[in-house]
Formats: sequence, C-alpha cells, structure tokens
Amino acid sequence: MDSFKTRLSVKVVAGASRTEIAGWQGETLRIRVAAPAERGKGNAAVVSLLCRTLGLPKDAVSIISGTSSPRKVVEIALPSNEINRRINNAGQRP
Repeated sequence: MDSFKTRLSVKVVAGASRTEIAGWQGETLRIRVAAPAERGKGNAAVVSLLCRTLGLPKDAVSIISGTSSPRKVVEIALPSNEINRRINNAGQRP
C-alpha cells in the first residue's frame, strides 16, 4: 500500500439532522450525514464531507469496505498525522 494512504475506521449515522464530523470514539471517526442510507446517497455524503474537511479532491477518498453498513473503512490519500492535523484545524477533534 502507498505510504501516503491511510485506512480509517468510520461509524456513520445516516439520516441525521445535519452533516458533520461528530468526533472520535477511540480510533473510530464518528460522522453524521443528513443524506439517507439508500442508493449510495449516505456514502456519497461521507466522501464529500471528508473531502471538504480535509481539503482533498473526491478521488483522494474512497470507501473500501462497509458500503452497506454504518461501520466503514475509508482510504484517504494522506498520512494519518496529516488527517488528524486537518481535522483538528477544522475544529472537529477536542
């Protein structure tokens, strides 16, 4: 695997009142999306939120497992320390 890619555990709540990064639960990033969990809408909202928060193009973030589950593994084209820094800078991690 490319050293500049990080696999991140994500727990998603679809159909939430707003789309946001809800914070960390251990090593898992909790995300809420307003989009419903149907026909890929929730997954697209997760990718879009991560891209916006991390300042990345859409092809830099992909869901590699859990597409039909609330628990997903997302691959991001950044090293893990940079992901943490950008989330911290966005005010998303205490």
